[in-house]
Amino acid sequence: MDNLLKIANIKEMLINSAEKYGDNVAYKIDDKNITYKEVKNNVDSLGTALINKGLQGKRIAVIGQNSYNWEIAYLSIVCGTGVVVPLDKMLPEKELESLIKRSEVEAIFFDEKFEEVLEKISKKNDNNLKLLISMGERKKEKTLLQKDLIETGKQLVLNGNKEFINSKINDDKMNILLFTSGTTSKSKAVMLSHKNICSNIDAIGKTLNVDENDSFLSILPLHHVFECTVGFLFPLSVGARIVFGRGLKHIAQDLKDNQISVLLCVPAIYENLYKNIRKKFEKEGHLELLEELEEKAQNYSMQERRKIFKQIHESIDNNTKLLISGAAALDPEVEKTFRIWGFNLVQGYGLTEASPVISVESEENYRLSSIGKALPGIEAKIDNPDIDGMGELIVKGDNVMLGYLNDDEATKKVIKDGWLYTGDLAKIDEDGFIYICGRKKSVIVLKNGKNIFPEEMEKLVNKIEGVRESFIFGKTTNKTKGDIKLNVEIVYDKNEVQDIYKITTIDEIYEKFHEKIKQVNSTIPSYKAIKGIVFSEEPLIKTSTNKIKRDENIARINRVSV
Repeated sequence: MDNLLKIANIKEMLINSAEKYGDNVAYKIDDKNITYKEVKNNVDSLGTALINKGLQGKRIAVIGQNSYNWEIAYLSIVCGTGVVVPLDKMLPEKELESLIKRSEVEAIFFDEKFEEVLEKISKKNDNNLKLLISMGERKKEKTLLQKDLIETGKQLVLNGNKEFINSKINDDKMNILLFTSGTTSKSKAVMLSHKNICSNIDAIGKTLNVDENDSFLSILPLHHVFECTVGFLFPLSVGARIVFGRGLKHIAQDLKDNQISVLLCVPAIYENLYKNIRKKFEKEGHLELLEELEEKAQNYSMQERRKIFKQIHESIDNNTKLLISGAAALDPEVEKTFRIWGFNLVQGYGLTEASPVISVESEENYRLSSIGKALPGIEAKIDNPDIDGMGELIVKGDNVMLGYLNDDEATKKVIKDGWLYTGDLAKIDEDGFIYICGRKKSVIVLKNGKNIFPEEMEKLVNKIEGVRESFIFGKTTNKTKGDIKLNVEIVYDKNEVQDIYKITTIDEIYEKFHEKIKQVNSTIPSYKAIKGIVFSEEPLIKTSTNKIKRDENIARINRVSV
């Protein structure tokens, strides 16, 4: 960590890495290894070709699966061509068209499956999209191929074209345009600079013990700034290796096959791993033994724990040294148990508007249920704390965004005197550890003034066997006389529930869950009691990073209830 170079911009980072780690493997793709020198050459070639196509200073989007081509496209845009606009590959056609129009992109790199819809969008007169670049192997008549542009760029460079290579970066200018996931409102266009991103990369490097000997598994979507900064740009800054995962179902095998040492995931992945491991021990009749060992190991060192739970480590991967959970709160029981098993599982926290990481735990700075301390160079404090010290978390630092594109009013609401108002309610203890209580916008305020955090209640419901996921929401009726009563939508798998509880009919399933909710209510204060249940076999509406879209789920419940 001490040898990390402080970088001014992403282009400088790439140049430094190519010089320092030139022959190191930057990417492992199946049986093919791509070195840092090759990455730099491909970026220079593609950037040169893009400028030759008249795209200097233009906004260029990227959309598709996590891939080497996606990352090369990103780097070639941001390191001297123009402004990169990563787009969510899960967007429906109308929203994709809207974001292309709002961001004023003139070219787009895309996976082959998007070719038809993008061709249709580009033919309309209400947007600037003119150039389509496929990251795949085939193309239609008016589409360019990324691989062909790289070859063209190589020849241009050989013939003396240094326009991209010699281009200068304005560290303080917008070079990255990202759209928020919009869990409770319309997505906003966040303007970020090289300074924003690189200050975050530098702070992460000072906090996490990661170097050129490490390998990262890329699982979370790259358009999301958490994966883009921490799982893509940060590993390239320290000479580490990146491997692209084959999907959530293959995580365990991908970890083993590629000797992965660092994994970034959302809580749901770790929570599923936890459940599967316990189920395996239960099926083998060894759950009681596992629980006895967990109790004994609580005061042991991490190294001793790894030996005791060797079987679990072998089922995941013995090389894994750091598991990072982000994008939502991790169940404390899961976090505690993973660490008892000897896994260095830590939580991180951030926002797109903060480039994104605000805090992350480390081996030196760890406390259960905390998101760690603010990263070096970032100030954090609680605005207008209540009697318990809870209030809105606000932060200041070079990582704070430039603002929202074409929305000064929204920018002024969240950035005041240089402080970014995160919208999250939190507490900070005397040692500087931050604890997130819940999203300010999603808090349910009862008539008696009590605050209910849906996320906290959902964790309790999700522990019920057979519940796949849940959604807590407030509801008023004539009977409640304007007071809000808590309701829950329970998402379940009928076959799984029938197998667990040995029941057969829908009525029996509903009765069983009503019984289980009563048991939950008996463990919590009466004002938090769940009064109504909605059942569904349809997954909750979520963002591509697994965050619940609260407004959309409430709207769906209301439609179904009518």
